[in-house]
Amino acid sequence: MNPSPPLITADRVALQLAGRQLLRDISVELIQREIVTLIGPNGAGKTTLLRLLLGLTKPTSGTVWRQPGLRIGYMPQRLHIDNSMPMSVQRFLQMGQPGIKTTQAQAALDRVGAGQLLQASLANLSGGEMQRVLLARAASRKPQLLVLDEPTQGVDVGGQSELYQLIATLRDELGCGVLLVSHDLHLVMAATDRVLCLNQHICCHGHPEQVSKDPAYLALFGDTVAPYTHQHNHQHKLSGDIAGECNHSGTKSNGKNREQQ
Repeated sequence: MNPSPPLITADRVALQLAGRQLLRDISVELIQREIVTLIGPNGAGKTTLLRLLLGLTKPTSGTVWRQPGLRIGYMPQRLHIDNSMPMSVQRFLQMGQPGIKTTQAQAALDRVGAGQLLQASLANLSGGEMQRVLLARAASRKPQLLVLDEPTQGVDVGGQSELYQLIATLRDELGCGVLLVSHDLHLVMAATDRVLCLNQHICCHGHPEQVSKDPAYLALFGDTVAPYTHQHNHQHKLSGDIAGECNHSGTKSNGKNREQQ
């Protein structure tokens, strides 16, 4: 039993907009030191549920309780940067957090393996570099809850596996809870404690291996998703190059299911 009170509790939450039912009858509890992954197909309401939990949208019915003074580190699904606006990574990390010193910004980047990017131009970052900078910014708030909306956007498969391992390491270092949004269960299986499968309501939930065999999950994603393993006897460089050998096994999913997601 977790001795600390929940970070966020949602009780029978529903949301209806313009006569359309977006979410219904959702109850969720987020606690410290647990990684919860929210999965579901496009249009399932994943980002909408995030907004409800964070207090950015009010539910039509049900209640959402957040621990008073809860510190949240948020990593958006994507960030659009105006290439004409000169901004360094350091400046970006300090925006909204004027108390952060250069040494603290450097430490935040070092923590996610992107220490060399402090003076780099934000507009010139690769997809993988941008995701690490966004993660560094979210973690620099020393959050009690780290909320990550599709954190592996624009990152190749090997880099995704490494990023999920990094998220688990941050959870251990910060002692925070993690709410992770994804559409791909097989890649996050080794880096999550509990899975919520969403399709306007929670279809199934539990340990990743349990959910992957649940009839509700199989109805959404099919039964062709095989376990995926990624042996790290190498390193993924931020440039995208690989140092050492790389062994992948298993299949991700059939083409039909991937396109539908």
